[in-house]
Amino acid sequence: MTDSAPPTPEPATSSPSASAGRLSASAHQAAQLIKPKLRGWLHLGMFPAVLVSGMFLTALGDSTRGRVACAVYTLTACLLFGVSALYHRGDWSPRANAVLRRLDHANIFLIIAGTYTPLTILLLPDGSRDLLLWGIWIAAALGIAFRVFWVGAPRWLYTPCYIAMGWAAVFFLPEFMRTGGIAVLVCVIVGGVLYSAGGLVYGIKRPNPSPRWFGFHEVFHSFTLAAFVVHYVGISLVAYQHA
Repeated sequence: MTDSAPPTPEPATSSPSASAGRLSASAHQAAQLIKPKLRGWLHLGMFPAVLVSGMFLTALGDSTRGRVACAVYTLTACLLFGVSALYHRGDWSPRANAVLRRLDHANIFLIIAGTYTPLTILLLPDGSRDLLLWGIWIAAALGIAFRVFWVGAPRWLYTPCYIAMGWAAVFFLPEFMRTGGIAVLVCVIVGGVLYSAGGLVYGIKRPNPSPRWFGFHEVFHSFTLAAFVVHYVGISLVAYQHA
């Protein structure tokens, strides 16, 4: 009986599809690391303006209820722009990045509810006010929980949630018109359209004018900024009416 050497294992080879998958994943990771140079600057510049203008708006309140409503709006706006600037401008560890990403996405639900708060409290009668205010804040709480616990949810799933929540006001527009007037109604609608346009850009990642400097995310941030300004004007008009 003769000894025979054990067979030499053949070197492992990867299938073409597996290699392509790894290359695709690596390319995706590399793309994620390359941010447009203007990423976060719009919201960073907006933060102090929001803080100062929000304090001024809150001071216009003619009652404790009105001042609290405007303060809630200001706080949610400061969180939106402040956390967004922090998240997009910083160079964070993976753990810190994950936390800030959750907060950044959750703040979108907060700004929607925060924007509704002064409009609802100052313009709607008791029945409609309670219905919209409770409904929108419950929806915001559910949306925040959704984004915190499922931060990797696909865009096609959570972006429509933002838009649908934002347009809950459509059922109350006649009352906004009756109490606030045409200028306030126009501000509410135009601001909503701008937010929705930004949400669409974010969802489809188009247009992407300059991936190196000003990409689709910056276009999204531009719409967010413009929408906030329009809604701020509308809420200021309401605050002036009640001052």
